[in-house]
Formats: sequence, structure tokens, C-alpha cells
Amino acid sequence: MTILSIWIYSFLLATLAGATEHEQIVISPFKPHLLDSDVNEVQRELEKAEIFPTVIDKFLPSFLLNAEWSSGERTELGNTVKVDKVQNEPTITVRRGGSASSSGVRGNSNVTYTIIITDPDAPSRENPEWSEFCHFIATDVEISSSETSAAVRSSSLKDIVPYKPPGPPPKTGKHRYVFLLLAPVNGTTGSLDLSKPSDRKHWGTGKARHGVRDWAEENGLEPVAANFVYAQNEEQ
Repeated sequence: MTILSIWIYSFLLATLAGATEHEQIVISPFKPHLLDSDVNEVQRELEKAEIFPTVIDKFLPSFLLNAEWSSGERTELGNTVKVDKVQNEPTITVRRGGSASSSGVRGNSNVTYTIIITDPDAPSRENPEWSEFCHFIATDVEISSSETSAAVRSSSLKDIVPYKPPGPPPKTGKHRYVFLLLAPVNGTTGSLDLSKPSDRKHWGTGKARHGVRDWAEENGLEPVAANFVYAQNEEQ
């Protein structure tokens, strides 16, 4: 990190320290750009978990996305979290990709992003008749083109569908909880007027095994980052 970068980072921390909690967007320490190996790992794990193509079509990430709960649980591309440790809305962190791994227009634009969480295994992976189940939609995620990494407090987001923590029923095995960062296909930097699903089940489509892909297409959005965790009821 250069002296100038250290000075800018210190200035940002000092400025943000005076903000109220409900206004706060915390800038994380600068990190290296996303590497091709990172992108390959994300794609490999999403494919292994059959998130490609069950939940979303295969895409090339422009960002790395991570979520962390106050309990210390975090998303690690397929780790298993304890249900009672993920009841509070997590903090989402995104790290920008470099030119080699960016999808192009979305990776380096000051566009407004949207974060979602979906469960394709409701009520179970073997019987996904409620799938997909919408757990969270929030927008107004702004990532400046000058930022390498940004941690977005939940209080700074505009909820479309409030966070509903994982609650897999007894004896339904492990559920996949998929986090996606979505960007407007047309690259707009304006506020997004997103539709609210009429129901959490099937994201309001009324069709089994339908969800975020339909909603994203309807709202002109495409995925630019993803992560996921597994969770299951203790009674199996």
C-alpha cells in the first residue's frame, strides 16, 4: 500500500467514524484485485453444488461476495452454518475484479447493485415443491469505481423483501442458501425500480423450481457475484 493510499484510507475511516450507524458504509482495507484463480474457484464450487444451472445460468464473476453474521459465521463457497447463528441480517462485503476477470461494463461502472438470498431446496432438495424460496432482496448497493473493496451495512440498503433467516424444516437435509450480487444489464447508474415478488415461495411465479432467474430477467438484472452456504435443521 502506498503512502497516498494509507492517507486516503485513514481519511475515510476518520470521516466515517462520525456517521450514525444507519448511514454507515464502511470501506474495507484495500486488497488485491480478483484473480482468475478466484473466479475459477467460484465457478467450480457453484457448478459442483448444482447452483449452475439450477438457480442461475453460468456467468463470469466481476466481484467476490462474502457475507458475515454477527456470530462469526460467514459464507465460504459451500461451508455449513448453524441455523441459530445466522438469525441476524449479515454484513455483505464485495471485492472488485481486475481487468482480466471482469465481465466488462458491470465490473467497473458506478451502477446500483442488488443483493438477494434464495433457497432452491424448499422444503427439501429431493422435493423442492416450494422452490425457490426468497429470503432477501435489497437494493441501493453503490460501489464506486474507485473502491477496491466495500463492506455494506444492512442499514444502508433498501429492502424489497426483508431478510428471513434460514429455517429448514426437520428431516429435510441440507439446504443451499445462495447469495447473488446483481447488476442492471443496461448499466444504469440511476435508482432501480424493482418489482416485489408477490410471495416468497417460487418468488411469486407460482411455478415450482422457479425464482431468482425469472425475477432478475423481469427486472433487467444479471449476476456479477455469488456465494453460498449450507444449513440444516438439527433434527434429521
